Amino acid sequence: MTISRIQAMYFSPTGTTRHVVCGLATALAEKVLGSAEVEQKDFTLPGARKDVVSFGPQDLVVFGVPVYAGRVPNVLLKYLDTIEGRGARAVPVVLFGNRHYDDALVELADILQAKGFSIVAGGAFVGEHSFSKTLGQGRPDGKDNALVADFADKIAAKLSGPEPAAPAPLKGHRPYRPYYKPKNPDGVSVDIRKVAPKTSVDCTDCKLCVTVCPMGSIDPEDVSTINGICIKCGACIKACPVQAKYYDNENYLRHKHELEVEFADRKEPEVFV
Repeated sequence: MTISRIQAMYFSPTGTTRHVVCGLATALAEKVLGSAEVEQKDFTLPGARKDVVSFGPQDLVVFGVPVYAGRVPNVLLKYLDTIEGRGARAVPVVLFGNRHYDDALVELADILQAKGFSIVAGGAFVGEHSFSKTLGQGRPDGKDNALVADFADKIAAKLSGPEPAAPAPLKGHRPYRPYYKPKNPDGVSVDIRKVAPKTSVDCTDCKLCVTVCPMGSIDPEDVSTINGICIKCGACIKACPVQAKYYDNENYLRHKHELEVEFADRKEPEVFV
């Protein structure tokens, strides 16, 4: 079946996943369709996850999520189960914060395949870590963008064949490994799932944090109040114009520091076609 439409669909609280997914989709559209026109479906904010989304056999969808604890964010699983592929082809993409993507890529591919998508390729790219401004700082960068373009070339070449073969096996484990957990100095796992950012006196009440929270958890009447869950995506902290959002939880800060030290060396994207 001929591809007549290329779409970018993503969850991207801090913009790194959007950058790679839209860059890849645009490059593919230019090579496959001769036009840079790409439809975007951004399901980052809660309202967008109420929409019913379906595709068809003439669609190619570049589908991206960030890696949380080595897996697809579990808060998205219910929504992802509502999407219908109906024979569309898909390129799953995950963004990891310079640690590792563990089993997130195979998990996302499995989710999409179960929903009726045909997987033609897959990739794991690096974005600035949601916890940090130094881990993966400035990623994706120019080198990453060049790899995105090369990835698009390889996918387009594959799609130009009479009948695209199955993608190369994606890296990961089935069954999936448990979610990555931070540990205390004694090597005992600690739970930071209920940790949420605090708000300093520097806050100007601009409410930008309210608008970017992917869970809709920040109270618009009092931005220091968290009414729902915090997935520690970093959106409110990185968007705040006066740096008024911060964490003070000891276990969170220790984990953040350990990540910044242990995984400081540059990691490179991995693609499978």
